[in-house]
Amino acid sequence: MIEDERIAESFEQVYEEVFSILIRIAYHITGDTDVSEELCQEAFLKYISRSVKIPTIEQSRYWLIRVVKNLCYNHVKRKGRENRAVDRIKDLPQPDFENGEDELIRKEQIKTVQTALMELPLNLRTVLILKEYGQLNYKEIASILKITEGNVKVRVYRARAVLEEILTREGFNVS
Repeated sequence: MIEDERIAESFEQVYEEVFSILIRIAYHITGDTDVSEELCQEAFLKYISRSVKIPTIEQSRYWLIRVVKNLCYNHVKRKGRENRAVDRIKDLPQPDFENGEDELIRKEQIKTVQTALMELPLNLRTVLILKEYGQLNYKEIASILKITEGNVKVRVYRARAVLEEILTREGFNVS
């Protein structure tokens, strides 16, 4: 009974520490709140069912981020979103500035950036999502992706440059 309480307490601590990061990462990969929540739940189910428990919260955090990232990318591949990303950005309606619909404009801008983000190569998109939306530092990203910190910095720089190029090409003011 005491062991069960310790496991529940440990899980609760990991959940409180990591869930908000996971949901942000999942949302920015999938672009869908409901799907993001489902994939985060799936990641926690995998975490609970592991036969070998992860000793620290930080290691659990990195493990869960990797699992959510992989689950999200698998979801995106299954839905064929990357193949339709270019078509969707071209079909976006132009915002109507005369009506003062600031909320609509903001949502369209977010959608445009999300779609442009999906056009990035997977390795660049991953580091940018972890950096900007996961709010992880270079060292943490390097640990999660199992690459050097220098490589992370280069990929983040390149990802930002390519994203800016895509958004500029689509008429989005980046400056």
